[in-house]
Amino acid sequence: MQRGALEAMSEAVLAIATEREVDPVLRRLVESARELAGARYAALGIPDGSGAFAQFITAGMSDELIAAMGPLPRTHGLLGAMLESPESYRTTDIRQDPRFRGWWPRAHPTMRSFLGVPIVARGEIIAAFYLTDCEHADDFSSEDQRLIEMLAAHAAVAIENARLLERSRELSIVEERNRLARELHDAVSQKLFGLVLNAESAATLLGRDPDAAGVQIAGIRELAQEALEELRGLIFELRPADLEEEGLAATLRKHVDMLRRVHGRDVELRISGAPRSAAETDGEVLRIAQEALNNALRHADAERIELRLQARDGRLTLTVADDGVGFDPAAPGVRSRRLGLTSMEERARALGGSLAVVSRPGDGTTVTLEVPR
Repeated sequence: MQRGALEAMSEAVLAIATEREVDPVLRRLVESARELAGARYAALGIPDGSGAFAQFITAGMSDELIAAMGPLPRTHGLLGAMLESPESYRTTDIRQDPRFRGWWPRAHPTMRSFLGVPIVARGEIIAAFYLTDCEHADDFSSEDQRLIEMLAAHAAVAIENARLLERSRELSIVEERNRLARELHDAVSQKLFGLVLNAESAATLLGRDPDAAGVQIAGIRELAQEALEELRGLIFELRPADLEEEGLAATLRKHVDMLRRVHGRDVELRISGAPRSAAETDGEVLRIAQEALNNALRHADAERIELRLQARDGRLTLTVADDGVGFDPAAPGVRSRRLGLTSMEERARALGGSLAVVSRPGDGTTVTLEVPR
């Protein structure tokens, strides 16, 4: 392989590796394939298993041309053949191949030379490259084919990894929704139930004991205010501040201010250094901080809580300490009762960091997260 082609391949693979979502990965791949083979047109097709393409990404065609050609193609003819066998195929004139179906959409450009390369993952064809109209010769060469086959091997890994990351994010969203649902049920539902009981009691007392009814109504007002603040807190967690614009430090300040108003507790915040990382890292650190603060406020019966965020020596350290009732982290069954501990540890590992929970009954709890910046 010529040095220029090797460098181009290396650059393409490195660029693709930086993408973390499926659609950008596919677009990077098809652009890289077009450039490496010197094709006028390129496409990457992912079948849906029902005779059509779930995705068909093109390069070299304008948006207007794509729109004029109409719906996505079906997996028939040479398009389908590249999804049935792991062998690559090239020809000087696609129209001379017996598998070619001579029907083109009215706006479809005429094509001659063709190179098709399946993308195989774990023995299964998950997609294929389609390249047409070689611009530096009448036909794609064996070297062009070898380049695209190498790219296809990297493409299989990139597509699978991007899919796994998307599934992981989806699972994290489900877990977060489940946690918020539990919070909504445990905190707000109980207060609303109390509201109903107090209202019924007030209605019973109103005619015969106005003073007692007044006490019940005052209780209704207090419970309603508490329920309102609980809902505001949950809404903040569902729609946190924009980390990319405001940064982790500013977002934590807003969150701590909200907790002080809602719970009326002493929550101290100390920030040192410049705690700014990638948005994805900041988001996970924020979730861990929220979980640790939530545990301290709802389960530890703490009077004082301190949150420290420090950036130093290429590491970010988050500490949440409280003076609450404490617990034994190693006690049997503690994980089943405190699912947040497992969630925080999993997030920490995903960041390449570590989480330490130090606690004992009657002596408070300290949660420490360390991650590379």
